[in-house]
Amino acid sequence: MLHIKAKIIRLSLSACVMSALLMPAISVADTAMVLAEAETGSVAARQAADQKAALAKKAEERAAKKAQKAAEAEKAAAAKKPKPAETQVPVVEPIED
Repeated sequence: MLHIKAKIIRLSLSACVMSALLMPAISVADTAMVLAEAETGSVAARQAADQKAALAKKAEERAAKKAQKAAEAEKAAAAKKPKPAETQVPVVEPIED
């Protein structure tokens, strides 16, 4: 009989301890869900617009860098290209009879 009472007490005590330990986790999860639900409408739209603007700016910077590198490469290729030598036209003297 004493053995059964000890098991019941241990079971009820462990149930209380487990519920006390899990309660803060449940309340934190509820708070996070409430905050996520509250962040709708204009706030979410503003964040999406900000993100889209940042991505567009980044793409523009990449394109500018690419164009600048291409221009530099073209300049370097033009500088390395040898200039053609001036061609001399042979002078033909008229033949006198």
